[in-house]
Amino acid sequence: MRIAMLGTRGVPAAYGGFETAVEEIGGRLAARGHDVTVYGDRTHPGVKEHRGMRVVHVPSVPLKQVETLSRTGIASLLVTCGPRPDVVFVFNAANAPYVSMLRTRGVPVAVHVDGLEWRRTKWGGAGRAYYRWAEEHSVRTADALIADAPGIADYYAREFDVATELLRYGAPVLERVHARPLGELALEPHGYHLVVARFEPENHVLEMVRGYRASGARLPLAVVGSAPYSADYTRAVREAAEGDDRIRLLGSIYDQRTLDALYAYARTYIHGHSVGGTNPSLLRAMGAGAATIAFDVDFNREVLDDDAWTFSSAADLPAALAEAEEDDQLVAVRGARARERAARAFRWDEVAEGYEQLAERLAAGESIRGMGRGARRAVQNAR
Repeated sequence: MRIAMLGTRGVPAAYGGFETAVEEIGGRLAARGHDVTVYGDRTHPGVKEHRGMRVVHVPSVPLKQVETLSRTGIASLLVTCGPRPDVVFVFNAANAPYVSMLRTRGVPVAVHVDGLEWRRTKWGGAGRAYYRWAEEHSVRTADALIADAPGIADYYAREFDVATELLRYGAPVLERVHARPLGELALEPHGYHLVVARFEPENHVLEMVRGYRASGARLPLAVVGSAPYSADYTRAVREAAEGDDRIRLLGSIYDQRTLDALYAYARTYIHGHSVGGTNPSLLRAMGAGAATIAFDVDFNREVLDDDAWTFSSAADLPAALAEAEEDDQLVAVRGARARERAARAFRWDEVAEGYEQLAERLAAGESIRGMGRGARRAVQNAR
């Protein structure tokens, strides 16, 4: 089949979960003999082919509000004017306006709807309203919806009474990771707690820093991440950490060997994400065998199979940190069970097979459009 994948920054993956998913899924589809084209940004202008995928670089407007939409709009135009693909996978429900354009070629389109983006406080009222509209428009125009977590699938069933394809992310299971990169960061193996997150309120970086600071933790807190569009939030995190030598704000780290070492040798990984589905950073920590302290939401509990410490506010963290520093056996057991679950339940080969089967069904004419065309939110129906 000829398969197009768009809506992300593209490959090679250098950013978030969507890019990693496209690389891992698209590369496997290409290895299975499919003709895969990935549309992305100009981060790697010299890359024309990657893991068997054709790479097309698309310009965009570098503003938070329109960057993704502008890039995906141009990519959609290129798809509609070029050789007709058999199936298009669109990542991010925000790109819903282009589904109808893509379908003018008679091409079936599946939309990966991601998490509940409208709940992010970084978006103002207009942004949240747009994302809620985009969810509904995806339901009404796409041939299939892809959810990466049971909670997301349940949300679309409850809100719109429409079925989704549950296709998770895979987890890299790390073996024989070298600890050398830790020395460059002045960290000791198994001698620090780790946070890896964009600095956004929904990821609770500020609460994690404040909770750690209020604790009696002996081991330092290593915080990896930044906030390209949120200077105020970054300033609040820095102010919360100021004066506490235990807190190490490391900024963004893109070197994969360094990140692998940080995950593999952390005493605990503290995960504050709250509005997404299956989070790739959490999966990477699990695959590295890290014991986790997770923000208490259904998404995280389900991924971890309720086998982790949890917190709901900064006030909950000191107790969890104290137990994690005192109980070597529990840390080891939870880390081992996390690795085992990652290897068993989150496999990229199985994810890619699910995408392949969905593509085959869509190319053969299967579609939810008959069900979704008249869909409205449940609250509207109730009115």
